[in-house]
Amino acid sequence: MKEKAYKVLAAQEGISNSEAKSLIDRGLVYVGNSKVMIARGEISPKTVFIVQKIEKIRPIFEDENLIVVDKPAFVNSDEVERQFKGSQLLHRLDRETSGVLMLVKNEEFRLKAINAFKKDEVYKEYVAWVDGIVSEPFVIDQPLFTEKKGNKAYTKVSKKGKPAITEVTPLEVSAKKTKVQLIIHHGRTHQIRAHLKFAQHPIIGDESYGGRPSKRVMLHAKKVVLMGQTFEAPEPKVFAHFGS
Repeated sequence: MKEKAYKVLAAQEGISNSEAKSLIDRGLVYVGNSKVMIARGEISPKTVFIVQKIEKIRPIFEDENLIVVDKPAFVNSDEVERQFKGSQLLHRLDRETSGVLMLVKNEEFRLKAINAFKKDEVYKEYVAWVDGIVSEPFVIDQPLFTEKKGNKAYTKVSKKGKPAITEVTPLEVSAKKTKVQLIIHHGRTHQIRAHLKFAQHPIIGDESYGGRPSKRVMLHAKKVVLMGQTFEAPEPKVFAHFGS
C-alpha cells in the first residue's frame, strides 16, 4: 500500500504535512540521487528521504536606505522581504538562484534606484555553470518575451519581446561544462536562463530551460553596483567544487 510522498516525509522528519509539502515543492527532497518532484505522488511508506538543508540568509550591508543580503538558493525573494519588516524588494532573484538581493527602506531611495535600473545604470554580474564548452567570450543580444501561466513565468527569444543583452565570459572548463561570468543589461524576467538556452549552453540544474539535472540551478548573483555602491556575495562552495 502506497502513501502520498509528503505524508511519508512528514512522518520521517517529524514535521507537519504542509512543511513536508513545502520542502518537496522547493526541490529539496531526494530519494538517492533522484529529486522528488511531486508532493502528492504515491510512494512506499518505507521510502527513506534525503533532505537538502537551506543555508541562512546572510546580511551584507545596511544603512538608512538599503538592506543587502546574500540570498541562499531555495528561498523565495518574498520570504526575504517578510523577514526584514519595513523593507521592500528592489528586485528579485529566482527561488533557486543565490546571491545579492537588495531591499529598500524608504520611497525616495526606491524611486532613485528604480530609475537607475530603467536607465541600465546598474552593474549586474552573475556566475553560472553551463552545459557545453565555452571557449571564447560572446554577447547575446536578443529580445525576450515573457508569458505567464498561473504563478509561473516562461521567457523566450522573440521578435515581439523587449531588448536584452547578456555578456558571457568563460572562466573555467571542466569535462563538458563551463563556468561563466555573466553581465546583464536590461534585466528581463529569466533573462540569463532564456539567453543561455538560446545560445545552446543552458544552466546546469535549470531543467525548465533545457539544463541537465542537478541539486540546484547553478546560477549565482555575484556582484551589483548601484549608484556608486558595490555589493558582493561570495560564490557558494558548491560552485568552487563543481568543476573537480
